[in-house]
Amino acid sequence: MPTQNRVVMLVDLDYFFAQCEELRNPTIKDKPVVVGMYSGRTEDSGAVSTSNYIARKYGVKSGIPLFLAKKRLEGVDAVFLPVDYDYYQQISDKIMQILRGYADVFEQVGIDEAYLDVTQKVHGNFEETPDLVQQMKTAVKNQVGTTFSVGVGPNKLIAKIASDKNKPDGITVVRPKDVEAFLSPLPVDRLLGVGRKTSAKMEELCIKTIGDLAAYDVQRLVELFGKTIGVYFHNAANGIDNDPVQEAGEAESISRIATLKENTRDLAVILQKTDQLTDEIHKELTQKNLSYKQVSIIAIMTDLTSRSRSQTLEQPAKDAETIRKYVRELFEKYLGESELEIRRVGVKVAQLSKEEKQQRQLTSFFTS
Repeated sequence: MPTQNRVVMLVDLDYFFAQCEELRNPTIKDKPVVVGMYSGRTEDSGAVSTSNYIARKYGVKSGIPLFLAKKRLEGVDAVFLPVDYDYYQQISDKIMQILRGYADVFEQVGIDEAYLDVTQKVHGNFEETPDLVQQMKTAVKNQVGTTFSVGVGPNKLIAKIASDKNKPDGITVVRPKDVEAFLSPLPVDRLLGVGRKTSAKMEELCIKTIGDLAAYDVQRLVELFGKTIGVYFHNAANGIDNDPVQEAGEAESISRIATLKENTRDLAVILQKTDQLTDEIHKELTQKNLSYKQVSIIAIMTDLTSRSRSQTLEQPAKDAETIRKYVRELFEKYLGESELEIRRVGVKVAQLSKEEKQQRQLTSFFTS
């Protein structure tokens, strides 16, 4: 089926950790709820992991220090709770199992996010998606008790951006003919990969919106940002994303993850650890005589959220240097997107085979 005919959803579980706590204790639902990652150094040390929308009205957002959150909620009947990851994972597993039944292809990308390719389910017709989403919402509400927001588009990139538009418990459908009108007015930093520094650099070039970026000369973007990132910015700004929704196969990957000695955003410190992980992965690849076709990084932040980025090769590779090269590139990109410090790092190779070809032409895609 041609890529342009796809119908892709991104399901984003609303303010998930805090919503799980509301589910466990409904009496707190009308209060500001803040779920924090406590460091243990002092009673108030640590960072906000998730807050409900009532708390957000007071300026309490994920990533800010807990002491600042308490200051902003001073005099308010607010609820502060520690992260209970095991409980949240149980709720997530239940929801994901329900959602899986509504997809032609299902790809979970985090504890609170999943892509669904529903092209066949809706017969390629975007007009049928609101009814399908409502069925999903009703099933999850009845069986678990939580809400989620949905973005629908012709690819993962559009679905992801659309999912942020009507929160909480909303749905945004972007048909192929509406992609340009949807993207053009948005700030350029709504694109994955455009962090604070990149956004500032683009503003110097008079690129303020995604529409500005879409109209910018692609060759100039390549000169400024390098071929891979420059072409990605051009394609993404024009709504082009051919990355398929695909189920992750556990048997088709090798991964290693480790805790850093201290939370950091220092690339050199991160790469020192990922180089060790890469060596371990390469040793296992060699022992099993396997090639890989995808390299991924995993970053677990100080608020315990987990993010991954991937790059896929057109042909399999077997060497360690290719892994190291892409791990560096992916972390360089990611550090430009997030302001939080990283607590744990991981490296993964996937789409394993015993093929010997090592041509490494790159197609790049991002997951979150």
